Amino acid sequence: MLYPDIQHHGAVSGVTGSCHQLLMDAQHSLLVDCGLFQGAETSAEGKADASQLGIDFAIRTLKALVLTHVHMDHVGRLPYLLAAGYKGPILCSQPSAHLLPLVLEDAFQFTFGRNPQQLQKYLKLIRQRLMPLPYRTWHSLIDTPDLQAKIRLQRAGHILGSAYIECDLRYPKRAEQKRIVFSGDLGATHTPLLPAPKSPWKADILVLESTYGDRLHEDRRTRKQRLKAIIEQALADNGTVLIPAFSIGRTQELLYELEDIIHRAGLPPEGPGARETSANPDPTATNWPTLPIILDSPLATRFTQAYRDLQPYWDAEAQKRIKVGRKPLGFEQLLTVETHDAHLRMVRHLASTARPAIVIAGNGMCSGGRIVNYLKTMLGDKRHNVLFVGYQARGTPGQIIQQFGPKGGYVDLDNERFEIRAGIHTVGGYSAHADQQGLVNFVTRMRHWPNEIRLVHGETEAKKALRHLISKRYGKSNHSVAIRTSY
Repeated sequence: MLYPDIQHHGAVSGVTGSCHQLLMDAQHSLLVDCGLFQGAETSAEGKADASQLGIDFAIRTLKALVLTHVHMDHVGRLPYLLAAGYKGPILCSQPSAHLLPLVLEDAFQFTFGRNPQQLQKYLKLIRQRLMPLPYRTWHSLIDTPDLQAKIRLQRAGHILGSAYIECDLRYPKRAEQKRIVFSGDLGATHTPLLPAPKSPWKADILVLESTYGDRLHEDRRTRKQRLKAIIEQALADNGTVLIPAFSIGRTQELLYELEDIIHRAGLPPEGPGARETSANPDPTATNWPTLPIILDSPLATRFTQAYRDLQPYWDAEAQKRIKVGRKPLGFEQLLTVETHDAHLRMVRHLASTARPAIVIAGNGMCSGGRIVNYLKTMLGDKRHNVLFVGYQARGTPGQIIQQFGPKGGYVDLDNERFEIRAGIHTVGGYSAHADQQGLVNFVTRMRHWPNEIRLVHGETEAKKALRHLISKRYGKSNHSVAIRTSY
């Protein structure tokens, strides 16, 4: 085998189960992420899927695991990696080290439900293995006469703590050096709370996500206005707007945007006709300053608090809001629902009353979590609306609702069929992933473009479209590149 080489154990034919093994030489390898599969997606070997979580690849040479961020499709198979015998360090950014135990504690409460001491023992082991790394700083992994390997984390702008990974490999005896970059999940520009990712200086080989490789996002600079308009339209039905959202990242972005809408709604009107508008308000208009924003997810609540604790990692705009006394993630209209009984009471209350409300509940793809109870109760009622703000993986209930809901279709939840009569909406500009242009920019804004690009974490059509566009840009610049989309 010619080293370095890369084996892909997940996110090969879809967007979940991210897991990539960098074989540096015959004795040393590095694993980038070890995530869960969702929906109908499987590992490249075909032995691991959403119900078969075991590690189906050799780990004998594995010296380190590095995590790009803490979403479950990137970290969810970590316990199974430990069970398979992995005893090395878990490298990640400092914010990710803060967030990871929260993610895993929630995810595996059911596994250890009857033995909480075992859960705490497991979490203690994770904390002992964690090795937080600062951004923009090289960390040495291997230093032998045959191989010198180091890695560096750079901010990826996807969620708080997310990183792309630069791997610098030197082979002194053969006077060869390779720079390999794993993009992880790249964020989009204008993402609340986070600075946009900046391209690395160079890469010889780039492993690049392609989630939105075949489309452009709606203008993110105006998405707040679109969010406001859709919610106001939906609330005119005197029902609840359900927003399925992941606990980390998307929920905090939504709260940040909703706080700004509420803040601006409370300001005195400006411009021509403002006095008349103020004196004769529209009786059908949404009263944003009194509208309840219900966060029904204990995990999302904990992560929102963790985001507050990690305020030094927020971007400049968010820091300015804090300085003038605003609370982007802790405003007065925000209500949290903690216990399961309180959750069930909230579902019954909102289903039986005509009081408008916004509910943010996990999980984002409607494949579990508290959002399912809301959907089972409200999907059949035209007064209610579902608003999707993120990617829905193939085969998940969220994707089925998003695709067939507008056609009057149905969805199966907990082995029961539910007709979809509620309104279904999508605001694409809220994706936490870079769109096609953002992915191309990540490549072409490097000083030295990659000679090889491996497209992962995307559906077939997304990878095909991105491959075509990148090849076109290389051709115009008289560069050559090998782009792979299957493994």
